[in-house]
Amino acid sequence: MSDPKHPELHVMEEPTNDFLDVASAFGAFFGVLLLIAVIATVIQVMIR
Repeated sequence: MSDPKHPELHVMEEPTNDFLDVASAFGAFFGVLLLIAVIATVIQVMIR
C-alpha cells in the first residue's frame, strides 16, 4: 500500500457538488453569451 499510485490512498479531501458546479458553469457561460449578444445588438442599432 505504499505505492503512490494506489487509488485508495487518494481520498478526496473536500466533498464536491457536481450539480452545483455544472449549474454555475452553465449560468456563467449563459451570462457571457447574453452579454455578447446585448453588446452586438447595441452596436448594430447604433450603426443604423
